[in-house]
Formats: sequence, structure tokens, C-alpha cells
Amino acid sequence: MEYYSSHITKLIEQFAHLPGIGAKSAQRLAFHIINMPREQVKTLTDTISQARENVRYCKICCTLTDQEICPICANDRRDHTTIMVVENTRDLAAYEKTGKYEGVYHVLHGAISPMLGIGPDDIRLKELMQRLQTEDIREVIIATNSSLEGETTAMYLSKLIKPAGIRVSRIASGVPVGGDLEYIDEVTLLRALDGRTEL
Repeated sequence: MEYYSSHITKLIEQFAHLPGIGAKSAQRLAFHIINMPREQVKTLTDTISQARENVRYCKICCTLTDQEICPICANDRRDHTTIMVVENTRDLAAYEKTGKYEGVYHVLHGAISPMLGIGPDDIRLKELMQRLQTEDIREVIIATNSSLEGETTAMYLSKLIKPAGIRVSRIASGVPVGGDLEYIDEVTLLRALDGRTEL
């Protein structure tokens, strides 16, 4: 049975297609937008349309940008001999927020997952290998997630890059700050033990 008019129902359905948005959140968003001033709604829809129209992949690192080359790749003060490989642009943003990493990035836009039918050709590996052949790279830091897919991707990358004589490293993973040991899984605890440093 329909509770709302067709326009409201369609709006709720569209929001429900977004990741992490369930039926109740979709309904809340739809009613919020309906109650917003018209100018705000127009600004929102224009911004979404412009972003979809103008955002593209950086020619060098494959992150999302509205320029041909993203601000990080265009920055001469960055260390262009060190590339951190991440799964997506959100991971890149997380590292940038630390303010500590001074190298450049390469965004894969996914991870190898045989279970989901995602192979090396389905992510931006070819572009990374081209960079390694044409640029003077000393180190590749693999910063994929600690999931099965992330680990598979890291191993595949390592086997692909090491023969070229480029240093390959993997980010450490382990106990999160503020985490209680009793609630942390065994693999994470072993990683934390293996990655221990001297005090």
C-alpha cells in the first residue's frame, strides 16, 4: 500500500539506492529535502550534477579530481619517488588528514577479489605499472585494507613490483588506539606482535 505520493516514493527509493542508507534514513532524507527552501534544493541538485559532470580520474594517480592532474601530483614539494598504493580516494583522504605522509599516491579503485570476480584487469594496476616504468620510483608502500581482498592485492602487487628492483613495503596493522585486547581478533593481535617496535 502506498503511503505517500509517487514523487515522495520515488525520492525515497532513490535515496535508498545509496550505500549505507536504509529505508528509514532514505525516508528522513526525502522529507528533509522536501522541507528545505527551494534555493537550497536547487543548489544541492546543481552541485551533484556539476560534480558528476566535471570530476574525473587524475591522469597520473587515478584519484578523483576536477583537474587533469590532481593537486597532490601537481605539487613539486611532494616526494615523487615514493608512491603509496591505496584502494580508493577515501583511503587517500584518510592519510592526507594525518599530515605526515609527503609522497604521492596511486588509487586502485578496488581490490582483487576472486570471489567477486574482480581480477587485476578490473582495477587500476596497469596504470601503476606504467608509472613505475616511466618515473623514477624508489619505494612503493602498499596501503590496502587488512581484508582478504586487500591482502591478496598486496601480495599480487609485491610479486609484480619486486623484480623491477623497487623497494616494496606494507603498512603495519594491529591494535587500534583505545582498543581493548580482549575484543580484538587473533589475526590482528598477531599482526600487532609481528609489527612491534623497540621502545
